[in-house]
Amino acid sequence: MNIFRLTGDLSHLAAIIILLLKIWKTRSCAGISGKSQLLFALVFTTRYLDLFTAYISLYNSSMKVIYIGCSYATVYLIYMKFKATYDGNHDTFRIEFLVVPVGGLSFLVNHDFAPLEILWTFSIYLESVAILPQLFMISKTGEAETITTHYLFFLGLYRALYLINWIWRYSFEGFFDLIAIVAGVVQTILYCDFFYLYVTKVLKGKKLSLPATCFIIINDDVSL
Repeated sequence: MNIFRLTGDLSHLAAIIILLLKIWKTRSCAGISGKSQLLFALVFTTRYLDLFTAYISLYNSSMKVIYIGCSYATVYLIYMKFKATYDGNHDTFRIEFLVVPVGGLSFLVNHDFAPLEILWTFSIYLESVAILPQLFMISKTGEAETITTHYLFFLGLYRALYLINWIWRYSFEGFFDLIAIVAGVVQTILYCDFFYLYVTKVLKGKKLSLPATCFIIINDDVSL
């Protein structure tokens, strides 16, 4: 394992811990998109089904269990324990317009037409756009809490580091996964505006706000 993948994993874990601590300490999930968290839970579930069929290392298996467990813990906190604080009125992104096309694409473009491989491909495609409901929610409410922006920053950093990891692996191992790379590029692009605002505003102690024009708006009044 190279340093970029390890740092990426740690950034991803940091994002998850920040989010869970934010919800638990404030006893509130205000400003957090439950729909994005449902998508991430679906991502980890479909990606790590090989836990039951293949063993790579203790580290690999442990991280998979942590990601799955934390994703469902987050969903539980949002939709059950602190349901009263969930802002469903602003979390209105139509996630079916993400899940259905991604599902179709995973059947059409994959490395091998086998159940686990299709599910893995589905998870890669879905992860690249799973953050859209959260970004849309921020644009709709007008601003985000500092702790939420830290969560998004580490989540974006994780994906950016994984892109560097793919470059490193191609340079030194000759390994190239076009599906993972393209999906990673798409996801990183979605974070570009956020990264700029994070550096220019949040790190200077200002509140972050995202204009709705930065995103593809898909809600009850807009169709594809």
